[in-house]
Amino acid sequence: MSANAIARRYAKALVQIAAEESAVEKFHGELARIEKLFADCPELGSLLSNPAYGIEAKLEALREVADKLQLSETIRNFLLLLQERNRVGCLAQIISCYSVLADELSGVLRPVVTTALPLDEGRVAEIKAALEKSTGKKIILQVEVEPSLIGGIVTRIGDKVLDGSVKTQLVRIEDILQKG
Repeated sequence: MSANAIARRYAKALVQIAAEESAVEKFHGELARIEKLFADCPELGSLLSNPAYGIEAKLEALREVADKLQLSETIRNFLLLLQERNRVGCLAQIISCYSVLADELSGVLRPVVTTALPLDEGRVAEIKAALEKSTGKKIILQVEVEPSLIGGIVTRIGDKVLDGSVKTQLVRIEDILQKG
């Protein structure tokens, strides 16, 4: 079975449990903290995959991680299960699949808006409201600043990109002028 299929299976099971416990967003936050820890501390992943350490040492390390991150009992047990089944290597993919499935279940979209200059709260609220109206879903907006855009806004929703940046418009004008 491919790693993607494995990740999807575990993520789907976790989303079902989260829905039963009414904790979809809570688990999403906990998984994000776990993902950040593994990214910031690659030694932890190395320890958990190293055959020189016994299963009890690895489980104890995960228990300490769960305590430090103040994880719910369900996520704690989920991590321990992954270690017992030697699936911690799939954790990043599982978290990614969980995010997609949880957002589908909750009717949430997480677009990324990129602008040339920082936006004030009022403007962010306007963009969020417009996106909620056009998509009919709850929007959790991530705003990034990229000065090379010169001006305008680029909105990325999943694999769809709405590019209204000055930089792109200048490139289009240049292309038209070159083609004559």
